[in-house]
Amino acid sequence: MDFSPLWISLKTAFLATIITSIIGIFISYKMANYKGRGRGFIDGIFTLPLILPPTVIGFFLLLICGKNGFVGKIFMSFNKNIIFSWSATVIAATVVAFPMMYRTCRSAFEQIDKNMISAARTLGLSETKIFFKIAIPLAWPGIIGGLVLSFARALGEFGATLMIAGNIPGRTQTMPVAIFFAVESGDMNKAMLWVLIIVAISFIMIFLLNYWCDTQQKLIGNRGR
Repeated sequence: MDFSPLWISLKTAFLATIITSIIGIFISYKMANYKGRGRGFIDGIFTLPLILPPTVIGFFLLLICGKNGFVGKIFMSFNKNIIFSWSATVIAATVVAFPMMYRTCRSAFEQIDKNMISAARTLGLSETKIFFKIAIPLAWPGIIGGLVLSFARALGEFGATLMIAGNIPGRTQTMPVAIFFAVESGDMNKAMLWVLIIVAISFIMIFLLNYWCDTQQKLIGNRGR
C-alpha cells in the first residue's frame, strides 16, 4: 500500500496552514480596524474563495500561475514551472483555506474591547506592540479555531488541486484526489481506506479543538471567581 497521498496531504495542509495563518492574521486585524471606503468590496475579495466552486478557483489559478500568467512568468524566469508540481498543491490549499482563517480571525479581533486598544495607544504603545501583546492574546481562541478550520479545509481540498497540480502519484496525489481516482477505477476498498483516514484525522482535530475550548472556558470561569 502506497501511503504517499497521506504524507503529501499532511505536508500540504501544514504548509498551507502556516501560510494562511501568517497572512490571514495580519490581514484580518487590519480589516477589523479598517472603516474606509471599499471595505465591503475588499472583504468580498478575501471571502470569495469560500463560496466559489473549487474548479473555478482552479481555473483562475491556472490563468495566474500558468506559463502565460503573471506569477507563472516570474517563476519561469527562474526555470521553474509551478503547474503540476507539489508547490501547486500548496497554492491551491492555501487559497481555499485562507477565507476560513480570515473570517474566523476577523470576528475574533472585532470582539476585542476597543477601549483597551485606545488605552494602550494613550500609554504610548506602538501599533506593533499593540498587535502582538494585546490583540493576538485576546483573539487567541478565535485564532486557534481558524487554524483548525484552515487545516481541515486544506486537507480536504480536491477541485482546485486537481486542476493545477493534477494526479501524479508520489508527487501531487493528495488523499482526496486518490479517493476520486480509486472510485473511478472501481477500487472501493482503497477509496474507503483513504476516506476512513481523512475522517479519523478530522475527528481528532475537532475533538482536540473542543477540548481546548472547554479548557479555556474553565480557566476563564475560575479567574472570574
